[in-house]
Amino acid sequence: MARGAGRARPPVGSSAGRSGPSAGSGSRRQARERALSLLYEAESKEQSPASVLAGLPVAPAEFATELVKGVGAHIDELDKWITGYAKDWTIERMPALDRALLRIGVFELLHRPDVPTGAVISEAVELAQRFSTDESSRFVNGMLVRIAESVRPSDAVLASEAEPVDPEAVGADPAEDDHPPTGEVVEDGFNQEG
Repeated sequence: MARGAGRARPPVGSSAGRSGPSAGSGSRRQARERALSLLYEAESKEQSPASVLAGLPVAPAEFATELVKGVGAHIDELDKWITGYAKDWTIERMPALDRALLRIGVFELLHRPDVPTGAVISEAVELAQRFSTDESSRFVNGMLVRIAESVRPSDAVLASEAEPVDPEAVGADPAEDDHPPTGEVVEDGFNQEG
């Protein structure tokens, strides 16, 4: 099946209807799911992530809030990293949930050194399997592993051992590519020329 084929399923935004000790426990896994839901909502309503957060009657878990605010504050930087590693995929062509997952993952890789690389990648892959298209988990895994190899080289080896990178799903490292993305690589990401 072609990349992007299949039906994307938006994530459930809360633990309503769930019972047991983990319902509403505020784990990082649940916080990532809530952040994904809020970022998807922001994009589908064409609102900023901050305005979606401000409109909530009850604030989400602290980690979910940090992810949503962080992605909103750094979205241009995150998108440059994503497009720099995407092979034949513009960010606009990616399913909205994949975009949101990649933004969360890249934000954590760049700005949350306290979160282990393996956790960032495996949580994003799990959310892709649960909520996005049929091939999204391979795509998200490949993209985040390649970006992790650049921004967290000592941790990337551990992350890439979990699942092999699909060379068809992601492009070459822009630093090694014959046609690097527009802009120059700087310490904190890509700087647009012009």
